[in-house]
Amino acid sequence: MKVSQDSKRLEQLSDKLYKKYGKPLEGEHWGEFLAVSQKGKTILGETLLEVAQKASSILGLGNFIFKVGEKAVGKWR
Repeated sequence: MKVSQDSKRLEQLSDKLYKKYGKPLEGEHWGEFLAVSQKGKTILGETLLEVAQKASSILGLGNFIFKVGEKAVGKWR
């Protein structure tokens, strides 16, 4: 089923991006929000709204957003 395969691929990519860009920030930025583009560009901030707005205008669509130290918050398209 295509939806299931797409979901699995997105989950794998999300995990990979968090391990590479989010995990190293856990010591100093726990609880902050992090947007990561598929090319590795990042935006860090205190609130979900702040990071989502900056990421949308700077990185465009198709990026991932995380709460540092916690599982992925989501992906916007």
